[in-house]
Amino acid sequence: MALSFFIGAEQEGDMADQLKRRIGLGLLTAYGVGVMVGAGIYVLTGAVAGQAGVWAPWSFLLAGVIAAPTALSYAEFSTRVPEAAGEAAYVRQGFGSEALSILVGLAIVVAGSISAAAVLRGGGGYLLALIDLPLALVLVAMGVLLVGVAIFGVLESLGLAAVFTAIELVGLALVVWAGVSAEPVAAVAQALPYAGIGAGAILAFFAFIGFEDIVNMAEEVKNPSRTLPRAILASLVITSLLYAVVSWAAVRAVPADTLSGSEQPLALVWSQATGGSGRFLSAIAVFAALNGVLAQIVMASRVLFGLGKSGGSLAVFRNSHPRFGTPVLASLCVGSAVVLGALLLPVAVLAEMTSTVLLAVFVLVNAALIVVKQRGEAGPFEVPLWVPYAGLLMAAGALIGGILG
Repeated sequence: MALSFFIGAEQEGDMADQLKRRIGLGLLTAYGVGVMVGAGIYVLTGAVAGQAGVWAPWSFLLAGVIAAPTALSYAEFSTRVPEAAGEAAYVRQGFGSEALSILVGLAIVVAGSISAAAVLRGGGGYLLALIDLPLALVLVAMGVLLVGVAIFGVLESLGLAAVFTAIELVGLALVVWAGVSAEPVAAVAQALPYAGIGAGAILAFFAFIGFEDIVNMAEEVKNPSRTLPRAILASLVITSLLYAVVSWAAVRAVPADTLSGSEQPLALVWSQATGGSGRFLSAIAVFAALNGVLAQIVMASRVLFGLGKSGGSLAVFRNSHPRFGTPVLASLCVGSAVVLGALLLPVAVLAEMTSTVLLAVFVLVNAALIVVKQRGEAGPFEVPLWVPYAGLLMAAGALIGGILG
């Protein structure tokens, strides 16, 4: 019985290889927004302002435009191949290569795990600013809690993520209110800095990485061919507008050069605009980190579950628990990797690796969709052929720019 619980492998002697469809449009959209907002907005606003100055909101909007073609490609593929393996299944559909499909799937699992490890370590750092405990104890406790939630149920996991997202949005709303209420800083006369806006957009693009996690929930979504594209596009639009409004309020209240020099730019906006302590934003940043980690654990475990279809040594992951309907063994493996990564690996290196891996996957997914569309295969939801071409070029450009930079 104990073994059955941990791998979720048996139910009256049969292998349980189906996840429960419990997720609707609202919860899936909240999940997407939570993944993209994550902990990044609490630090990225200052960095983008350092590139684009008072034009930082335009950088965020431009980044959303850059991400849009790839998001649309994911939206079409999610209806053609509504599987938990996500990108791995898409690449298999396009190129017919099982080896490349498995490689892409494992790359997504690794990227999700190291991204979650970086966010978990950052969240632990924020928490230590509020309580005095050993970092290792904090990281292990947070990791065990989040893995337990992920195992307990997908509805519960996404429900908790939605609560975390709501807390994040309340904090951001307060920052916007503070920025709007403050006396505006003296604007520095300057011509429209096209180069600065572009550089800021490349930096801001990484804040939109996360919409792709939505497709990995395909086997737990009600009416996936209708729900998945809507959730992907809605979450991208909401996040783009949110980043633009928050950055506008920030550069309105604090000079861009001062904002770019702060490690906690939104707390700085609050303290300068209201004269009060921005300590509560550290607490909100902890919730943001928990949200990001939980989302990545849920996503990566679903990819492992989907890769179980490939057979071989990966087949053990194609098991869901008969009661909870979640991939328990996959969740335990991903969660363990996240905690170990947070304990042992440097955050900056992990973040850079995550971005590089995901952009390379974006290139492959767009290329795969081009191949599928050129074969003339119809799908439930289709975008024009130029969309994956644009997504491929933009992802490749960002990948090359990141490597050379």
